[in-house]
Amino acid sequence: MATIQQTSQYIRESIQAVYPEPEAGAIAQLVLEHVLQKSRVQLSLGQQEEVSAEQEQQVRQAVERLKLQEPVQYVLGVAHFYGLELMVDERVLIPRPETEELVDLVVREHKGRQNLQVLDICTGSGCIPLALAANLQANKVYGLEISEGALQVARANGARYKLPVEWLQQDVFDPIPGIAPRSLDIITSNPPYVLEQEKALMRPNVLQYEPHLALFVPDTDPLKYYRRIAELGHTLLKEGGRLYFEINEEYGEAVRQLLLQTGFEQAEVVQDLFNKNRIVKAIQ
Repeated sequence: MATIQQTSQYIRESIQAVYPEPEAGAIAQLVLEHVLQKSRVQLSLGQQEEVSAEQEQQVRQAVERLKLQEPVQYVLGVAHFYGLELMVDERVLIPRPETEELVDLVVREHKGRQNLQVLDICTGSGCIPLALAANLQANKVYGLEISEGALQVARANGARYKLPVEWLQQDVFDPIPGIAPRSLDIITSNPPYVLEQEKALMRPNVLQYEPHLALFVPDTDPLKYYRRIAELGHTLLKEGGRLYFEINEEYGEAVRQLLLQTGFEQAEVVQDLFNKNRIVKAIQ
């Protein structure tokens, strides 16, 4: 039987043609944490412990999928997001660190407020509304999504954590029944914002495995989702309510101007940890 140390080396060597170091090491760590159900510290301290035959088989199966460039989150079926372990598969986008930054901004700006009413649009795995429901004192949180497959994943994540999110299956370009005008404190959205022409710049594992419906917008109308959601925000947010967008970094100023033209009192572009334009927030 192989030790944890040997198994880690096997994973890294097997996938290094696809994932060079240090990425291969990070992926090996995730696989071992998941398969062995051990923390980073436990793995570090137990390098010479043996891996069972069943666990070795799980690792081998994971490695074969990783060699085909399938993202590790899909291989393991989970992604970590703002303190939650969420189920993910090819029906939903893998939650990104920059989306955690959006959640963190919303949480910081609303900490301590009571009875918040929140809507997340293009909700995917449910990562944003679930993280907000877990970290804010919300009275009602909605997650809106057109894809039934994505909503099945979101519902499963909501059920796992028993968080009070109501899921709405609907096209954002249709009228939204059930949410009263001027009733919301917060609207969030990480809508599709990658231009079709940017496909050539994307990693093959994203293009091949992640849902294109959630990624791409037409080159001819890159702001179509922002324009519609800004209109909805102007209708559904209370006075002083806030709208938060994750954005394509090229369109920060364009989205800010769009929000001001829609009638928002204030709008600003917020940079992420890498100093890229990543969020636009607006106040009604």
